[in-house]
Amino acid sequence: MLSDIEIAKAVWNPKEGETPPLTVTEIAANLGIDEKYIEPYGHYKAKFSEGLIKSLSGKPDGKLILVTAINPTPAGEGKTTISIGLAQALNRSGRKTVLALREPSLGPVFGVKGGAAGGGYSQVIPMEDINLHFTGDMHAITAANNLLSALLDNHIQQGNELRIDTRRILHKRCLDINDRELRNCVVGLGQGSAMNGVAREEHFVITVATEIMAILCLAEDIIDLKRRLSRMLVAYSLDGNPVYAGDLGGVGSMAALLKDAILPNLVQTLEKTPAIIHGGPFANIAHGCNSVRATKIALKLGDYCVTEAGFGSDLGAEKFLDIKCRAAELQPDAIVLTATVRALKYNGGVPKTELTTENIPALEKGIVNLGAHIDNLKKFGVPVVVAINHFAADTEWEIDTVRGYCESKGVKVAFADVFAQGGAGGMELAEAVAAAAQSDAAGYEPLYQLDLPLTQKIEKIAKEIYRADGVNYVGSALKDIANIEKLGGGTLPVCIAKTQYSLSDDPAKLGLPRDYKITVRGAELKNGAGFVVVYTGDIMTMPGLPKVPAANSIDIDANGAMSGLF
Repeated sequence: MLSDIEIAKAVWNPKEGETPPLTVTEIAANLGIDEKYIEPYGHYKAKFSEGLIKSLSGKPDGKLILVTAINPTPAGEGKTTISIGLAQALNRSGRKTVLALREPSLGPVFGVKGGAAGGGYSQVIPMEDINLHFTGDMHAITAANNLLSALLDNHIQQGNELRIDTRRILHKRCLDINDRELRNCVVGLGQGSAMNGVAREEHFVITVATEIMAILCLAEDIIDLKRRLSRMLVAYSLDGNPVYAGDLGGVGSMAALLKDAILPNLVQTLEKTPAIIHGGPFANIAHGCNSVRATKIALKLGDYCVTEAGFGSDLGAEKFLDIKCRAAELQPDAIVLTATVRALKYNGGVPKTELTTENIPALEKGIVNLGAHIDNLKKFGVPVVVAINHFAADTEWEIDTVRGYCESKGVKVAFADVFAQGGAGGMELAEAVAAAAQSDAAGYEPLYQLDLPLTQKIEKIAKEIYRADGVNYVGSALKDIANIEKLGGGTLPVCIAKTQYSLSDDPAKLGLPRDYKITVRGAELKNGAGFVVVYTGDIMTMPGLPKVPAANSIDIDANGAMSGLF
């Protein structure tokens, strides 16, 4: 079979009987959007204008479908591929469907995971553009974030009227590349000259972990964006008082840098299904959902909106349901839980090299991970459909085992081969999802109430989603939480930063961990985003590159043709 990039390239040179991709103007026209409401970036991608968003305000919403997954494994689950394939299948079945996805970060593109444009015959295109600079949103967020850092350091250099304590600066610089060397560094050095600034410790984070990324994804419009930027807690003074971004000035300049980035992007899938791609926070170190604006536009333009949340349901889906839906007043109609037979065998202890061999005992042992995710999602009152991303090595016995297990849990299950067949391989899944969404069985409820103390919110997630016995607070954690509550952040939702590889905070604990406690080592108030980030285990907000990064395999020839992207 062709590689992802080869498949994505082939559509630009269609065979006899095939049609080329639509221009972005044609995609918009198929959605009933006038050309005046899009701002093209070339022929195949565009941004929506503010005028479109206003013009859609009176239209009814379609059905909201969330795609999530079990805990990711080295075997891969294909959540984005399932999302794209499902949307294509729904459109094939005559149901007008619009995708709403996150933008890829350059960190994984050049690191281990690769891009986030789907795979096989369920991809969004132009794949190379989407996985790289796209329309420049990531760069705009990086620039706005680092402008705030520059303003903060300049304020200290120019007399420090706010008496900022350089030991208690919370805002960090960022870069959208995995670079472990920047996790801990010192800035303001150089030849002993005061003109080089004030020397202090600094910590870079990856762009998709910044508060500005979260703000962009949760803001309703440019005015709300500016309001949220102004509320960002950036430091404390020597007197212990909070210092906010609005105190430094420059919020208008930050918003100006983001004036285009706040506009959602329109592209298409290989089968010409419209896709709105906007925002890209990670789910392990941020809230893991695409922008509210993109999701709301998709709901207005289609009878179905298919969206996804990062990593497993313990991270992205929980944050989608407890943070995004609550903030944006969204009502999900169905949830698709993605898994693979080989990933379940991996959870049962099978090495990656042996996953293509039938192993029912290991499957039965590892399937408890799927069961935990099913039970967790049911707590939110939304119908769940299990999607098994099918691989050629899956045996009939293994398939029957998974079907029987899902039936015992009271959920529908559908096998999908959208990687190899595109939308045609997802018709069983499309019918199951449409039936669940149209059943009106959804009665969405968040997991916890906002008036609970922060420690009780953390404990509720730890016990009910991570299946922990409780929470251990170490280091500055309890002091951080007490200070956040003192600043008025006690009624905000919590966004837990945790490893994606396990339900627990230990990536080595596969399946369904038991008899353990979650370790919380710190907390930060993200006042502009409107949530509290809680740090567990050894989670890091600036990843590093592996021994052999994907960057080593990516190339471009004299004709501009790219290779190695996946």
